[in-house]
Formats: sequence, structure tokens, C-alpha cells
Amino acid sequence: MTTSARPSSASPSPSSATAAPSWDDLVSTALLGVERRTPPWLQGADDPAAALLDLAAVRTVQRRAGLRPGTAAPLPEPARPDPRPELPPAARRRLALLLADRAAGGSGGRNGSAPNLAELLPQWLAAANAHGYRAPAPLLDALLDAARARSDLRPHALELAGPGALWLAALNPDWKFALRTTAPASPGAAPPPGPEERSTLWQEGLFAERVALLARLRATDPAAALELLRSTWAQERAEDRLMFVDALREGLSASDEPFLEEALSDRSRNVRATAAELLSALPGSALAARMASRALACVSAVPGPGGGLRLVVEAPAGCDAAMERDGVVARPPSGRGERSWWLGQLVDATPLSAWTEAFGLPPAALVELPVADDWQADLHAAWSRAAVRQRDAGWARALLGPLPEPAVRPAPVGDPARLLAVLPEEERAAWVARFVESQGLAESHSMLGVCAVPWSEPLGRAVVDALDIARDAGSYPWSFSGVMGLAERSLDPSAVDRVAPLAALPEETENGSPGAAGYWSEAFGRLAATLRLRATMLQELRPDPAAAP
Repeated sequence: MTTSARPSSASPSPSSATAAPSWDDLVSTALLGVERRTPPWLQGADDPAAALLDLAAVRTVQRRAGLRPGTAAPLPEPARPDPRPELPPAARRRLALLLADRAAGGSGGRNGSAPNLAELLPQWLAAANAHGYRAPAPLLDALLDAARARSDLRPHALELAGPGALWLAALNPDWKFALRTTAPASPGAAPPPGPEERSTLWQEGLFAERVALLARLRATDPAAALELLRSTWAQERAEDRLMFVDALREGLSASDEPFLEEALSDRSRNVRATAAELLSALPGSALAARMASRALACVSAVPGPGGGLRLVVEAPAGCDAAMERDGVVARPPSGRGERSWWLGQLVDATPLSAWTEAFGLPPAALVELPVADDWQADLHAAWSRAAVRQRDAGWARALLGPLPEPAVRPAPVGDPARLLAVLPEEERAAWVARFVESQGLAESHSMLGVCAVPWSEPLGRAVVDALDIARDAGSYPWSFSGVMGLAERSLDPSAVDRVAPLAALPEETENGSPGAAGYWSEAFGRLAATLRLRATMLQELRPDPAAAP
């Protein structure tokens, strides 16, 4: 818009009435409206609104003409080359479909027979990485968006994305998580920084960059990472110290003990608690020895009334300052007694070998001993947590007990799924298969979730048979939707031959829930379709022999 296109009466010269209006004057007048207030420099105009627009147009040109040109920033360094092979064409199209489905909100719900593509993306990424492929450059942004939305995708997504992900993350704040996420090293990953570059980055880098540097060093040179952390520890903020000390989980060893012992006196309670947790994971640490001394003073073996031994528990009468320094939380959660709370923490942090050495019995024999005065549940629960923390398969096996027998309810052991995760994969699958065969699916969801994928043939057969029994009983499939979802992701695709016939619409049973047969048919149809799709996806990832050089 130009003033020359209007009559002179529409745009009075500001100098004839008052000083030229500023840009802020023009903006405030436009916001209020010339009908409510006409400033002196618009009075006399035939059309004050048009005159205001003319003045704004002139002032806009003046403002733009007065701008100084910006300084051109240097172009970023190109991303490091990624020597890994590209995805086969069919697999590239599959990845695009999976990412597009995720961005669109997913196809899944649990209705209809279409597979839930969003739940297949993690498995596809793991399989693609197993083949050593790299992500196509045009899909890197969608892959990073998916990883940003789902933290469980990040390790596999960043491994597939390779150095391109780090290059993009340095340019887009939305993807900064990639700079502090530890992903498996790829052939195109940047080499670890040298001592001088490392020191500069640690002193001057952003917090996310410093965490990422510490995590990388812990994976390659734990001693150098600890030295770097010591150099600035006293000046770090409490919340940063917590993140840094937590990074020491990677590569934790006895050489970290002196630093962690010092951290037990940190000003931050959270830092002290994390340091104590890490020290208790080192069976040979001084803290572990102190906790063992306290715990063994609370538990003794005495002759039982019918012969043999029984365990007698005398829980701590108080929580002193030394216990608190070693990580014992004095105040119990609501509904928990103080003494049982303190006892559990002491036993939890005690090396399990201390119990076998003190009583001269193997784990299975210790677990079978009766415990006086209703302390068995507390003692066994603490032993279970210790077995999980110390990754002790012998103790986990003893606490789980023998394989379940039909009609015999296994004794509760706290969280069986966490204990099962300590066992070797084959033994874990066999135990859960036996549990499903004898106890059904009601309490098996968390146990199935820790079994290796794809499920072994005996475990897959046990799950499908249990689902079939539930269908024949006329139950609604909604009660088993969690197990059905796990089966879609975890059953071996070859099991489709056993699943597909179950999608046939069964007859309604006399005592069954109305409409349940149709829902079961739909659920088994979706399971069969998902297994076929997973088989196709795995086939698409296999290299084409004709394309080999």
C-alpha cells in the first residue's frame, strides 16, 4: 500500500499537526481503534482508519530499510559418514509406514483385526539393528520424533539412526535427548574425545552434553570418567550431582568405592541414597560389610521345636545416624512398621553370600527354614530384592521354588517376575510355561513380560492353549487383552499355524458370556494377522542375495 494512491486528504502530514507517530503509537492506536480514540496526528483525515494503515505502511518500509543485515553463520560440519548398508527397499517402505502410523496416532486400539503397528516398531528396530543396517536419511526426522515421544524406543532408534541423529540433535532443541542417551556404538559413531577436548567439553558444555560425555566414558574408560567427575564435584549443583553419580552404574567396580564413600556425606539426601545403593551393589564394599554386620545381628538360627533349625528375627530397635549415612531411610511409608522397614533395608543391602557363610547352608536350605513370629514374609521379600540387585541366580531359583505343579499354588515371593529376570533365558521360559500350564493366565502377565522374545516353543504353546481354554469357558477376552497383546509381539511367527484355526467363530456356550465368541474370534484373527505381518517384516529385512556385490 502506498500513500500516493490515495487523496492527500486521507493522509495528513504528521508535521502539520504534531510530531511523527512512533511505531508503538501506531500499534496502540490500531489495537484501541480510531473510533474510540483519534490521536492528534490523525485528526482532519477524511478516513482515519485508512490514514492509519497508510502511516503504518510507510513506517514498515522505514523500519525494514533501517535494519542492519545479519551476520551469516558458518555452515555446520557435515555428519560423520555411516558405512553401514542401507535398508532393503521393502524394509525402507515398511519403516516409513510404521513411522507414519505412529505419527497419525496408531492403528491399534484393540478393536478390529488389523495389527497394532505402533507396538511392532520396537521389534522392527531391534531386528534392523541386528542386521547392521542404517536408517534412510529422509526418515531420520520421523525416527527422532518417535524416539522423543517414546523413551523405550530411544536406544534402538538412535542405534539405527547413527551419527545422523547426533548431527540433527545438535541443530534442533527438540531432539536434545539424543545427546544424553547412551546408544550402542555404531561403525559411524564419533570416536571418544581426547583428553584436551574432553576437559573443555566437561568445563564448558551444556548439561546434556556433559551427561552424555560421562556416559560414553563410563562405557569405554570408567577410570577417566571418575577422574573427570572428581575434578568439578564440589562445584556442581545438587540435581546435577545426582545425575552424575547415577551415571556411575555403567562400569561400576571396586575402584569407584572411595568416591562413593565420600558421597555418603553429600549435602543432598538423594545423592547419599544413590551412592549407598551403588555401594550395596558391590559385595566387597565396606558399606556392604557394615550392612551385613547389622543384618546378621538381627537374624539367628536356633533349634526348632520339632528338631532342625529355625530362624529367629530381632528387628532393629532404632535407626541411628550411622545407619542413615549408609542409606537406611528412617521414616517408613504409611502403613509400614518402623522395625520391619529398617530390617528390610538392612537385609536388602547385605551380600547374599554373607548368609550362606554365616549359617553354613545353601540358599535353598535357608529359604526352607521356618521363621519365627511371622517374620518370614519380610525376610524373604528382602532376600528377593537382594537377589535381584545382586543378580544372584542361585538365590532367585531358591526363592522361586520348584516348577509349579497343577492345583498347587506357589508360595508368594514378592515379585516373581523380577526374580525370573535373573535366571537364564531357557530356564526362565520353562518356569513360566509350567506356571501357565498349572495356574493359567490370571497372574502370568508380568512373568511373560520378562521372557525372551520370541517365546520358546513350549512357552508359546502353553500360552495359546491357555487362551483357547479361556475361550472355551466362555469368558470375555477383555480379561486377557494384556496377554493377547504380549502374544502378538512375542509369539514366534511360526505359531500362526496353531493360532489361525482358533479365529473360527465358535458356538456360544450355555454358561458363556453373551457375544464372547465373536470377540474371541476377532482377537485370534488379529493375533494371526499380526504373526503373519511379523514374519513378512523379518523376511523384508533379510539381505537380497541378488544385490550382493
